[in-house]
Amino acid sequence: MTDGKVNRRAVLGGAVGVAGLAALPAFAQEGSTEFAEPASSVRNNISSFRMLNWQDYFDNTRNGVILADTTSRALHYWSEDQSIYRLYPTSVPLNEELTRRGLTSVVQKVVNPTWRPTANMLQRNPEWPPVVEGGAPDNPLGTRALYLGWPAYRVHGTHDTRKIGRRSSSGCIGLYNEHIEELFEFAKVGTQVRLI
Repeated sequence: MTDGKVNRRAVLGGAVGVAGLAALPAFAQEGSTEFAEPASSVRNNISSFRMLNWQDYFDNTRNGVILADTTSRALHYWSEDQSIYRLYPTSVPLNEELTRRGLTSVVQKVVNPTWRPTANMLQRNPEWPPVVEGGAPDNPLGTRALYLGWPAYRVHGTHDTRKIGRRSSSGCIGLYNEHIEELFEFAKVGTQVRLI
């Protein structure tokens, strides 16, 4: 602006500034560092990550606890004495039909597990082999597996890292091989597992 005249650049700049302010979330309270989303706010990302507390899902941490969150595609681990906490990104089942939720436990730990697709898997994918030996580079169970109290359900590794963070499994929870190897050392037979 010059000599009291309004120019086009100033008007456009002011409009952009007002629109930008309207898009910012409001502080929950004056002086607060927490944001409160406006009621009309729309979530523009696909991440649904959330922090969880073991107390909301388990009565205790006896033998350690694993909480697999299929919504945020993350696995939380707390040791029995709660001195160790880990959070790992995961793959989750392809759809609700393949998803099992509830409380179970680790019933077996296997290094370089052999993979045998279930009859339902072979029906959906007849081109799959009937068995892939442990240690094979194309083994869908990766380098380690925690077998759960539900038949055919596992927390396991994967060599196909593109699957992590996606709906890509036939029911299991998949982790990067380096993550399942770490979790494998923490977890034991009897570790409580809850899928939500």
